[in-house]
Amino acid sequence: MLQYVSAMKAADPSVRIGAVLTTPGYWPDGIVGPGDTMDWNHTVLSIVGSKIDFAIVHAYPTSTSPADLLTKPQAQNPNIAGAVRSLIDQYAGSRAPDVGIAVTEANAQAYLDTSPNGLFAPDNYLTWLENGAFNVDWWDLRNGTDCTKVTTVEGATDYDDGGMLSSGSPCEPPANTPFPAYYGIQMISKLGAPGDTLVKAAGSSPLLSAHAVRRTNGDVAVMLINKDPDNAATVNLSYTGFTPSSATPTVHSYLKNGHSIGTAPSGSPTTQTVPAYGITVVEMHPTGAPCRVVYNKNEWQGVMVGTVTVVNNSLGQVNGWSLGFDFPGDNAITDSWNASVSQSGPSVNAGNVSYNASVPPGGSVQWGFKATWSRSDADPSAFRFNGASCAIG
Repeated sequence: MLQYVSAMKAADPSVRIGAVLTTPGYWPDGIVGPGDTMDWNHTVLSIVGSKIDFAIVHAYPTSTSPADLLTKPQAQNPNIAGAVRSLIDQYAGSRAPDVGIAVTEANAQAYLDTSPNGLFAPDNYLTWLENGAFNVDWWDLRNGTDCTKVTTVEGATDYDDGGMLSSGSPCEPPANTPFPAYYGIQMISKLGAPGDTLVKAAGSSPLLSAHAVRRTNGDVAVMLINKDPDNAATVNLSYTGFTPSSATPTVHSYLKNGHSIGTAPSGSPTTQTVPAYGITVVEMHPTGAPCRVVYNKNEWQGVMVGTVTVVNNSLGQVNGWSLGFDFPGDNAITDSWNASVSQSGPSVNAGNVSYNASVPPGGSVQWGFKATWSRSDADPSAFRFNGASCAIG
């Protein structure tokens, strides 16, 4: 291992090397092999701890029921992360603060294709990240199953398939049909994007998980996960260091046994109702945001049509405007209307045309575009209207 690390670093100093550990608290953690004086984790790290860039663990919590599974992110992830961090601190020396934790396999061991795992997946991801993991990988995209293990869980068929998408096995839906874990993980993209900051959030009930992000544009988004399979939860939201606008927030929702994610204005910044076994992401804008952008799109493979609405909250009378933003993906605008649009790489600038230069206080302007994409058409995370940072949603 040491020779491998040295050879890789010599070939490319930017290469990052990880060591696979046994997951603390799970077999074979703590087992000392014949002829060894320590278990795997202590043996490996005593040899390479000062050379690695990250430690790797896999996490598949066992559970006795759906309710038990849904306790695992909060009950186990902080302890596992703490134990791994303690090992790194023990063996990595002065480099310990720079050695990360990667969870390269994560999933449940039961209820894999039904609503419990749809709730578990985002809760698990985000709790790992909140406890210091820099990477979480779900096992896996398509997996397959043994059709003798088909059961029913919370009113839906469970195929015991660990994939996010159906493999198309004879007992399963058509290949690539999303299972609930797919939608649960997709809800994370409604919460935040690269560059945003996870902030501390907590629910007052063991049946409610809360995660929050402060976005680069100053917005705050909160994910609420209701672990009660039968009853909706009325949630009162409070904030520290953030004052939300009184406007009705945009809410993204994934419902029990659902096959899509819905988006609509709903509730208020201080009160939300989360359906039974549901996930909601609530987007709040700060008080006093000078402008607000609503970004909508319809997409097909390789093609999308976007509509952008800009609301003038407090910029006074606007006579002539420009809106700047960056695509996170590889969108290339091919056509536009109601705006003069230029693009350089991911950066886009849209300006008024002759008939829509005037935007009074409280007024809005809307324009649209058509674009191609191949890798990703993710939504922009920040907009600048005449240089002012706008709220989104």
